[in-house]
Amino acid sequence: MLSTLGSKTTSNEVKRMMEQIDQNGDSYIDLKEFTEFQWDDVVVAAVGKDDELRDAFDLYDLDKDGLISPKELHIFLNKLREKCSLSDCQRMISNDDVDGGGNVNFEEFNKMTAR
Repeated sequence: MLSTLGSKTTSNEVKRMMEQIDQNGDSYIDLKEFTEFQWDDVVVAAVGKDDELRDAFDLYDLDKDGLISPKELHIFLNKLREKCSLSDCQRMISNDDVDGGGNVNFEEFNKMTAR
């Protein structure tokens, strides 16, 4: 799925991420596991470089306007077959929306992944 979305993540990196995120061992990442996971570990392990962090951000920024909106997050998660409502995505975005713009920009995304 990541390659379909444009990621250059290797199968070993995906396996490592799955092992870290899939807390109940069912080989799937549900919404609860996705939202409760401490993403800084995965991003540091799988992304590492600034250019690759930008690539990760761009996966979510579907309209390429430099912002991740709740609607884009909703579409992205649904592409991953993760069922969540638009209001769930609005709550997720608001947790990292430092400037109050209703979206997450790259700087906010970068801070979010550095936690």
